[in-house]
Amino acid sequence: MTLGTVKAPTLAQLGALAEELGFHMSEADLAAYREGILPSIDAYNAIDRMPQELPPVKYPRMPGYRPADEENPHGAWYVRTTIQGAPDGKLKGKRVAIKDNVCIAGVPMMNGASTLEGYVPDVDATIVTRILDAGGTILGKAVCEYFCFSGGSHTSASGPVHNPHRRGHSAGGSSSGSAALVAAGEVDMAIGGDQGGSIRIPASFCGICGMKPTHGLVPYTGVMPIELTIDHTGPMTATVADNALMLEVLAGPDGLDPRQQGVPADDYTAALGRSAAGLKIALVSEGFGHGNSEEAVDAKVRKAADDFRSLGATVDEVSIPLHKMGQAIWLPVAAEGATMQMMLGNGYGFNWKGLYVTSLLDFHAGWRARADELSDSLKLTMLLGYHMIKNYRGRYYAKAQNLVRQLSAAYDRVLADYDLMLMPTLPIKASAIPEDDAPVGEIIARALEMIANTSPFDVTGHPAMSLPCGRVDGLPVGLMLIGRHYAEKTIYRAAHAFEQGIDWRAR
Repeated sequence: MTLGTVKAPTLAQLGALAEELGFHMSEADLAAYREGILPSIDAYNAIDRMPQELPPVKYPRMPGYRPADEENPHGAWYVRTTIQGAPDGKLKGKRVAIKDNVCIAGVPMMNGASTLEGYVPDVDATIVTRILDAGGTILGKAVCEYFCFSGGSHTSASGPVHNPHRRGHSAGGSSSGSAALVAAGEVDMAIGGDQGGSIRIPASFCGICGMKPTHGLVPYTGVMPIELTIDHTGPMTATVADNALMLEVLAGPDGLDPRQQGVPADDYTAALGRSAAGLKIALVSEGFGHGNSEEAVDAKVRKAADDFRSLGATVDEVSIPLHKMGQAIWLPVAAEGATMQMMLGNGYGFNWKGLYVTSLLDFHAGWRARADELSDSLKLTMLLGYHMIKNYRGRYYAKAQNLVRQLSAAYDRVLADYDLMLMPTLPIKASAIPEDDAPVGEIIARALEMIANTSPFDVTGHPAMSLPCGRVDGLPVGLMLIGRHYAEKTIYRAAHAFEQGIDWRAR
């Protein structure tokens, strides 16, 4: 056996592994098995010596810097830098922030987590390259929540992100910094990520446009995964037009994301400027009246449905009873799936083809030595997920994935007769950021209280967009439009007609 990085197990180590796996072996058996392993260790070392084929880094950049408070009034920037893209393209002149779960080569990435601080990626995510190829200018990395596990904006290790509409209130999560920077006018557009609502929640709280595209439409390559079947990334912008423009740049297969079989990208800006007349919209009864729904928020969204009628759309109230179970169906997928893939699987897990960012995998694996630093909402998720995996064999993850087909079919039956579904993005307006010494129960509650309407569409993969429709007590309210798979164009048509016809700030 040749010397190398990968070492063969000692007999004692092999005995401990065998015991953990439930094997009962004699010393002689262990020695024989160890001898049988040695040629495989040579193969691993041969793999270790081979170079990886990584996407090229095309545009020069500096690592940037952590901005001081006076340059970062909302706590929304993690790193400030400037990366200038191509001299021309669809995004020429557009200022862009990148959520800090997205790899930019040579620029620090923390993903909101103290345990990842110090990591510097060696690749650009596909969406970063596409933004730069289209002439966009990246101004830095936006703060996100601790490994993206919060719908509030209070869990990042760098500190809370404040809502630009009211300091001390949540900007929403997990794409908290992205939403705050767009709402504050510091950038024109930003990248967000969405596994339970993390594009749409901060879009609703901050009064901007946030699109969770159809699952797989935008390549996730180079973005830190949580759970492959619910991972989405997409555009967050101040206007519908910029949102459609950005999705045109982001969408389409990259040859590295296995979720993208037969993905049909489109000319989304062609949907702009068209009337809402003739559209059929289903107002989903079960999207209203949740246990924590604020009457004023529900009323604003029902008023927006009336506005669509005034713009020429047909709006009928429909019932989808299974929507009330959507969050419950999502929960095992998110809790068990994220525990296995993002945490125990060091971010990437196994059993899929695509680009593995091994530098991120290696660095992230160090969380085990610092687990006490993880956020309370992530600890809760892991305790639940590991309990269910250890004691129930992943049965409920599997059953939930089976139930996703029923949930998706329930939405599709309505979408067979209607162009879009409409409901409140969230049952509440932006809540107050918990105090630093708040009890664990409050911290967890503020992280997970708002996902009843957003999370179901992460498991079904339907495109869903939040756009502002009014204010309650001076804070924005978002309505959510949901379309058929790959029908983002229809969403943009309706959203743009609404934006052009209704001044939400005066509502």
